[in-house]
Amino acid sequence: MNSLTEQNTDAAKNQEAKSGEDQHSRSDGPDIIWDKGGFKNDDLKLTGAPLIQEFVKNLPNKPGVYRMFDKDGNVLYVGKARNLKKRVSNYARGHGHNNRIARMIRATHYMEFVVTSTETEALLLEANLIKRLRPRFNVLLRDDKSFPYIIITRDTRAPAIYKHRGARSRKGDYFGPFASAGAVTRTINAMQRAFLLRTCTDAVMASRTRPCLLYQIKRCSAPCTHEISDADYMKLVDEAEAFLSGKSQAIQDNMAKIMREAADKLDFERAAVYRDRLSALSHIQGHQEINPQTVDEADVFAIAQQGGMTCIQVFFFRTGQNWGNRSYFPKADPSISAPEVLGAFLAQFYDDKPVPKLILLSDHVDEEELLATALSEKAERKVTISVPQRGERKSLVEHALTNAREALGRRLAETSTQDKLLQGVAETFGLEKVPRRIEVYDNSHIMGTNAVGGMIVAGREGFIKNQYRKFNIRSTDITPGDDFGMMKEVIDRRFKRLIKEHGIPVPQADDTAANDDSFPAWPDIILIDGGEGQMTVVHEMLRELGIDDVVTAIGVAKGVDREAGRERFFVSGRPPFMLPPRDPVLYFLERLRDEAHRFAIGTHRIKRKKEMMKNPLDEVEGIGSARKRALLGHFGTAKAVAGAAVEDLMKVEGISAATAQQIHDHFNER
Repeated sequence: MNSLTEQNTDAAKNQEAKSGEDQHSRSDGPDIIWDKGGFKNDDLKLTGAPLIQEFVKNLPNKPGVYRMFDKDGNVLYVGKARNLKKRVSNYARGHGHNNRIARMIRATHYMEFVVTSTETEALLLEANLIKRLRPRFNVLLRDDKSFPYIIITRDTRAPAIYKHRGARSRKGDYFGPFASAGAVTRTINAMQRAFLLRTCTDAVMASRTRPCLLYQIKRCSAPCTHEISDADYMKLVDEAEAFLSGKSQAIQDNMAKIMREAADKLDFERAAVYRDRLSALSHIQGHQEINPQTVDEADVFAIAQQGGMTCIQVFFFRTGQNWGNRSYFPKADPSISAPEVLGAFLAQFYDDKPVPKLILLSDHVDEEELLATALSEKAERKVTISVPQRGERKSLVEHALTNAREALGRRLAETSTQDKLLQGVAETFGLEKVPRRIEVYDNSHIMGTNAVGGMIVAGREGFIKNQYRKFNIRSTDITPGDDFGMMKEVIDRRFKRLIKEHGIPVPQADDTAANDDSFPAWPDIILIDGGEGQMTVVHEMLRELGIDDVVTAIGVAKGVDREAGRERFFVSGRPPFMLPPRDPVLYFLERLRDEAHRFAIGTHRIKRKKEMMKNPLDEVEGIGSARKRALLGHFGTAKAVAGAAVEDLMKVEGISAATAQQIHDHFNER
């Protein structure tokens, strides 16, 4: 691959490193675009179509990826081309474009290019860069969390069943993807009853001296204390893997046979065990709704567009079973057609996810064959993309399409209501414009211990959970339980970082603001769960940072006897006031306040639980997970380890004389 310019992202650096050719850096804005005799945009003072015309002169007739930048160096658009010169020449015309493309061209102050060996390679690089850079004018995949899997471990005497996300670094068998963590949890709970597999950690299993409660309620066979032999437990593991691998009917038939045989022999207790296991398997399948007969492994995508919004519904089928569905609402300009949105979505969707053998679509996408080739190269096996016209596959797509339309209808209704509420907030508090981003702050602690601050974010699409932030209170000067001091620290840290990363915003012209559909980094309103005291601290911090005229701060004090509906609001320049008890804006602000309260308390509880569950062995230098597991397996508890003599510690596998002395000294410093 030959690079035309240097890209500041890791992805492009990796691409250019493969070329082995000299790199050119772009330090203070646009610089050389061509290895030989290029030009500088700073010298030409060009923007828009005239600038693009200058770039076209030096472009090759080869496939590649191009990026457009605005005057601040932000990426506007990432595109790929079979022929860079011909593709970019279309932008250089300066006419015949829709409003979206015309705005993009006018805002372009610089371009960068990467030549690839094939168009397939360009497609994969384009998807990677879009996900990393999130350009304003591209179709953007939102809510791109990794999918959960089920893992049955294979690195211990008694394999366990867990929920898993992320890299597959642990030895075991993985099953998925599942559409949601809830679907995985329900499946694991049912499989506990059906196959009696353990779900405890290896450390807990090693330290058990008697079965836990799960054994008593018949949700585990207690391999930890050998209530079941290792051979019999492995049979349960094999049955569970067979079920997850699509052999559910054979497993059920075998269980039913054993149940009948036990009943015939009047062994009703054994028959009851298998009856309960069969019931658990039926529960799993009851939540799967559609289980196809002719489709073993496939992802089904259906797209619906209405009211300027797009919904893509995804169903996952593995081993002939439905493993759930998820709705996506990609960010796309209303002028972009459904096939174009769906094609861009698919390329980004599979950028970091395993690709199934079959992908079923509701609509043909642009460059469908190219996309199938790219995904096949990524998966290192043949991947088929199909728009079925009849049969069971057509029914699966229609079912997904129905769900997409219903999900889009709900989102449109929610967005419409949210827009009215935000308009009401602007009118209630006398704002110059409707707020696009609202941040709500709250603190949580118990007598000053494990103090945390929480920030939640809301906009026209409701709560934006990937923007939530938590703040562990660090200051040692704050008196335990000082809510004012904690709020001061949270506001100070939040906005100092915001200024550092994004700078203080300047007022935008109305037309510029109207055309900017990206979610802003700066809040229009900050809502503080507190009264006059908290607001005094917040206003003081905003003045010190020089942003008191940029952000509107509003305090929400609980009513008399902390009664909902009697809140008082504190805004600079106005006396405290209350809203009518049935005002929709009041309910909306209460919901924001309650969400911040929930998030702060939840964060505090997690921190408190970690503190309570902290193992004393964690504080011993040089004791990792393996040695800790060995010590707990030998002595049973950390308390027993703390009271052990050096000679006894040395009897544990992996504990040398020096380490034993170190452990003994740690617990016996006095």
